[in-house]
Amino acid sequence: MSTNPIPFDGKAFVAQLSTAPGVYRMYAADDTLLYVGKASALKKRVANYFSNSPKAPRTLAMVAQIARMEVTVTRTEAEALLLENQLIKSLLPRYNVLLRDDKSYPYVLLTSETWPRIALHRGARAVPGRYFGPYPGVTAVRDTLNLMQKLFKIRNCEDSVFRNRTRPCLQYQIGRCTAPCVGKIEQKDYAESVRRASLFLDGRSDELSRELGEQMEAASRDLRFEEAARLRDLIGSIRSLQARQYVDGHAADLDVLAVAIQGSAACVVLLAFRDGRNLGTRAFFPKTNGEESAGEVLAAFVSQYYAEQPPPKEIVLDREIEDAELLEHALSASAERKVQLKWSVRSERAGYLDLAKRNAEMTLATELTSQAAQRARSEALREMLGLSAPARRIECFDISHTMGEATVASCVVFNEEGPLRAQYRRYNITGITPGDDYAAMHQALERRFRRAVEEGEEARLRATGARADERSRAVHESRNGDFPILPDVLLIDGGAGQLAQAQGVLADLGIDSVVLVGVAKGEERRPGHETLVLPDGRELRPGAASPALQLIQQVRDESHRFAITGHRGKRQKARMTSKLEDIGGIGPKRRAALLKHFGGLAGLKAAGTDEIARVEGINAQLAERIYANLHGLHVADATLHGDA
Repeated sequence: MSTNPIPFDGKAFVAQLSTAPGVYRMYAADDTLLYVGKASALKKRVANYFSNSPKAPRTLAMVAQIARMEVTVTRTEAEALLLENQLIKSLLPRYNVLLRDDKSYPYVLLTSETWPRIALHRGARAVPGRYFGPYPGVTAVRDTLNLMQKLFKIRNCEDSVFRNRTRPCLQYQIGRCTAPCVGKIEQKDYAESVRRASLFLDGRSDELSRELGEQMEAASRDLRFEEAARLRDLIGSIRSLQARQYVDGHAADLDVLAVAIQGSAACVVLLAFRDGRNLGTRAFFPKTNGEESAGEVLAAFVSQYYAEQPPPKEIVLDREIEDAELLEHALSASAERKVQLKWSVRSERAGYLDLAKRNAEMTLATELTSQAAQRARSEALREMLGLSAPARRIECFDISHTMGEATVASCVVFNEEGPLRAQYRRYNITGITPGDDYAAMHQALERRFRRAVEEGEEARLRATGARADERSRAVHESRNGDFPILPDVLLIDGGAGQLAQAQGVLADLGIDSVVLVGVAKGEERRPGHETLVLPDGRELRPGAASPALQLIQQVRDESHRFAITGHRGKRQKARMTSKLEDIGGIGPKRRAALLKHFGGLAGLKAAGTDEIARVEGINAQLAERIYANLHGLHVADATLHGDA
């Protein structure tokens, strides 16, 4: 009896499809998702895969693996575009070009408060207010914030600082804030400044200029010449900014995209203009998954990027892409205004396009050179340590503390391409003699590698059919967010003593597949003079010119930086809360409420007793005691320093 799978009959499948817009998905025999695509007409698009027309080798290989297909009909092409990108992002199909961008985009945030503040924002939009962007980079956001303060004088200070000011800060003195914290401006006037800033950030500066012109004329008629002069200067500043970047006589509101591709690597550069301002460039490195066509990579980028980010009125491309008309309709529908895709351009647009092309080529060349150098260092490390293959995973542990205070251990992870920051870990070290680095290293390593052993035991129990409760008991004590994968090479920042701790931990846990290397500091702690200590007692001094040592230094230095950052944060937190811990009646909940209300110990120290008493759970008597302890006063004297 034959076990060969029945070939997928693509033509029969196409015959059942409608001409409605939608999304199609291709699956292999093992249910692996091969590809997700969108179509303005499903029947016509899917039929192309099974026609006799010439196809790229990648497409032929993909079609040959199809075991089944699924389709989802949508009401509009815009819905198809949105669904396609949701599926690509969540399911990561094998043959789709994938936009890899693990950094959150920066925005300008204008909060919705009585006295709104303007600030840079990354991450989830949890703070109430309006978000303007995204911007290509942080520099563009900071430039915008700088303009907002110069033009509209909106505050940028944290709420904890704002609530506790008793006199204007330096920003007021240099004319970049109106000092709403101390009542230097009426609320309605401040709200008007915020409204004007919103118009500017929305790209409606022409409308804003006309409105300010009318207000200037009205002020002049009413003989309010100082106000008229101020509005005149503001209009002049706005028009000066608009004049910097015009395209064909109009304020630019466009993105310019260019792609460079070499082998399996691709780079897309985005050059952004909004309301006549050049917001800078940003480079992306999509995962091509075998796609060799620059046009296909660019089309996938446009589809995926603008599914999540609001498109400008015009998107200029360095080449024609497939489904351009479909993308135009979909993007226009999602933006609720006309969006144009252009690739045959002249004049200023052609200049910007040439700039984007050259940036894409240079950025990709730099990236490939960096990757090649990293691979060369990995190969040198393999030869030096006598490994059978280059290390695919390197981990490094380091300990940081100040005279035994706030001890923190760090673990950083590198692969062949560089750091894997999402897998970095810090360990807060407790229960040891302060300053005992050996005990700290032992504890950190034991916590990290015990998880790996128990995960392996869980897999063994699963394979032998153990009950779920047995599997749970095998690992419940180690569910602390660590990663179960073992490294090929484990670097220990320290000499023979620290290395012995690692040897002991791995021996106790029965792990013998990890190559251990101690990294001892060289003479006078000079870089390049490090001594590498091996478990068999050998010591290697490769020298500063060694690519292998350069890789080890890179990993060790990153571990050192990560440990120090964690230690400083822990130490600062301990010092901020230690004074409160010494006050009777202040437990963890009240301490957290106080620090949250005032934004930290500095804000709390600046507050009077009446303000402290407004915090939930703090009465007047406790507020006096808190004030007295923070200022070194007797409790009886604290009442003299309340909010008058």
